[in-house]
Amino acid sequence: MTSFRCFLVLSLVSFLLLSTVLPSISTNDEQDDDDLRFLEETEGKSVDIASLPHLSDSDDDQFPDDDEEDEDSGSEQETDAPLSDPYKAPQIDEKDVVVLTQGNFSDFIKNNKFGMVEFYAPWCGHCQSLAPEYAAAATEMKGEGVVLAKVDATQEDELAEEYDVEDLPTIYFLVDGKHTLYPAARNNLLLVNHGKENNVLSLFNGRDAIVTWIKKQIGPGIYNVTTLDDAERILTSESEVALGYLNSLVGPESDELAATSKLLDDIKFYQTMNPDVAKLFHIDPEVKRPALVLLKKDAEKICHFDGLFVKTAINEFLTSNKLPLVTIFSRESAPSIFESSIKMHLLLFATLNISEKYIPVLQEAAKLFKGKLISIYVQVDNEESGKPVANFFGVSGNGPT
Repeated sequence: MTSFRCFLVLSLVSFLLLSTVLPSISTNDEQDDDDLRFLEETEGKSVDIASLPHLSDSDDDQFPDDDEEDEDSGSEQETDAPLSDPYKAPQIDEKDVVVLTQGNFSDFIKNNKFGMVEFYAPWCGHCQSLAPEYAAAATEMKGEGVVLAKVDATQEDELAEEYDVEDLPTIYFLVDGKHTLYPAARNNLLLVNHGKENNVLSLFNGRDAIVTWIKKQIGPGIYNVTTLDDAERILTSESEVALGYLNSLVGPESDELAATSKLLDDIKFYQTMNPDVAKLFHIDPEVKRPALVLLKKDAEKICHFDGLFVKTAINEFLTSNKLPLVTIFSRESAPSIFESSIKMHLLLFATLNISEKYIPVLQEAAKLFKGKLISIYVQVDNEESGKPVANFFGVSGNGPT
């Protein structure tokens, strides 16, 4: 009888313990599912760092005490007040940005040969950062016959759906109603150091980038070089130059080169039939034409093209070779890195005073992987650009890492 009573007591105690622990386990599992769900949604896709859940150093911030949850829950039940104040847009001079809706969109296309349209949302952080730059570009391009406009995608959902708007901001360039995606709109880098004081480095498309891209779309894209004086001026003033040595300055060869020029904003395109000009650009005057060379002010100064002279092959060659063997990470170079079709990056972290020892080593290695990966030097003692990147990757010390 005594043994039975002991067994009964132990059974009751076990039951009580399990009934207490199991709900807690279930709750934690559900919490973990919520926190990690973004991994399932983004698996196999490119992930914008800014879109990931905020990470905090303090577990208490992420998981408040039960008592605090109960108090918050009670207060929410007692009042219907909004959780936060409505978004208030910053004051920006957008006098030259046209506001478009479903009602006036067709007239905008009809009345403007060239136009640029941004689909945005008032709450979108990228859109907010882009707004003053976009407005400044609109003012500068007003005299060039290009009108910049914007559409609130949260209000004009039919327009957004018609133009396949999935990410914000989405920007299109329109020529006679035909739209082309502005590729750099969301190529922003947001690096966050998860500490008590967050270091945030945000690289956004500026007015100059937008204006340069538009001018290339509406301009000839490729320029003739007929004299040695012009050739010497180009070689002195330009940092990256592609020169085609052609049989004719009009026709299929020139058309392929001109079409490629529209795809690459950071390279100046020229063409010539003059053998002396070709020689000045390090092309053998007796070579079979068409020929193409890329010149840049870098350790690797000259790259000769030896493929089929068509847009796709020329673009692939220039994209693979336009970056330096080792790119120094900065606010200016970041767009070229992240807009590149090459998505594999090799990063060297080191302070400036020791970089001269290691960058040449990386340059030699980079020659073997051209077109396959981008080699990048991050100056860890640069407060503006290098240090936030080092913090993001958890790199400390002088390097090399």
